[in-house]
Amino acid sequence: MYQFHWRTLFSFVLVICLISGTVLRAQVNDAGLWTSISVETKVVKKVTAVFSQEFRLDEDVTELGTYFTEAGIGYKINKYIQVSANYRFLQKRQIDDSYSTRHRFYLDVKFQKKIKPFQFQFRTRFQDQYADIGRTPDGGIAEYYSRNKFSFKWDLDKRFTPYLSVELFSPLNYPREYAFDDIRNSVGMEYSLSKHHNLDFFYMIQKQLNTSNPLTDYIIGVGYLYQW
Repeated sequence: MYQFHWRTLFSFVLVICLISGTVLRAQVNDAGLWTSISVETKVVKKVTAVFSQEFRLDEDVTELGTYFTEAGIGYKINKYIQVSANYRFLQKRQIDDSYSTRHRFYLDVKFQKKIKPFQFQFRTRFQDQYADIGRTPDGGIAEYYSRNKFSFKWDLDKRFTPYLSVELFSPLNYPREYAFDDIRNSVGMEYSLSKHHNLDFFYMIQKQLNTSNPLTDYIIGVGYLYQW
């Protein structure tokens, strides 16, 4: 059984390396590394709380582009639907190497359906964000987005869960010619170390849409989740 586990993990890492190698030989706008640590706990029946810290490196993984702290609470309506409310405090690097302060609030509704060994998920998010309150002329003006994410997971066994996901970003409150301005395509693997410890490895391509000079980011991510 363990031989299968490590063979599966090795195969996944090999695919990620091959994809990354192909990207590095292509014309690259930027390469990044996202790392996160999260803690999730059950408050009462059907209610969970989560706390996260994340660091995102960009400029070919040489600079700390964004870091943030996040807290949220979720409620499981039934086995198919879950809702959550979250707050994120961000620091985002600017051209002059200073950091811009952002406050983000968002609401999620997630639908999921299992057809063993597969799991389908759809998450819709409404978020608003405030930047540089009191520091710039437009500071404190809310920026609204709708974000929809589709995920497909495959339960290989109790430890390994590979997945694919697509997320679309839609601005809501400023003049726009198109419905979407950003897309994220991801392939990843969730790995359960034990009952309480979980890892998430992923490779993401994030690309701007409907602009003359779209920015494309190629991102490798590693996340750790502790559940208790």
